[in-house]
Amino acid sequence: MISYLKIIKMNPVSYRKSIAADLHQIKFVTQEAYGQFNNLLSEENVKHWQSTLSNDATYLDLFSVATAFVAECRSEIVGVAFIVSHDNPYKWFDAAWSYIRLVGVLPGFEGKGIGKKLTQLCIDHAKEMGEKTVALHTSEFQHAARHIYESLGFTKVKEFALFDKKYWVYTLQLS
Repeated sequence: MISYLKIIKMNPVSYRKSIAADLHQIKFVTQEAYGQFNNLLSEENVKHWQSTLSNDATYLDLFSVATAFVAECRSEIVGVAFIVSHDNPYKWFDAAWSYIRLVGVLPGFEGKGIGKKLTQLCIDHAKEMGEKTVALHTSEFQHAARHIYESLGFTKVKEFALFDKKYWVYTLQLS
């Protein structure tokens, strides 16, 4: 069996804006990316994530207010991130903020800079759209994600508990 690293070396990753026709591949990527944490979560949290990430409406709702970016290798989507424009408040995010949702990379492709590049594409898009603040949230068990966000200049602005885990809201000021 050929390793993911060899696939990437032979076939570099490319990036593009996503289209609605990518829905099923995006669902697969997010389910795989977030599913790797199932052993760290309560049964209630796993059920919630599985219900949300397997539901077409989750992604269709995002496509109605967001721009999605995908990473592809050999014409297959291996990573995704959504950037939602301001005036679309959601749970922990202020209406004045744009925010990033559902950054996910297939487990075999992690550690290759894909998540960071997708996050940067979201930041760049927010700048182009005149956004002033980009927000996102992550958790205590998503160490790689926190490292990426902090390396890009995001700072913690709020802590909260969800399903018995610590979560944080991060923001990045663009103006």
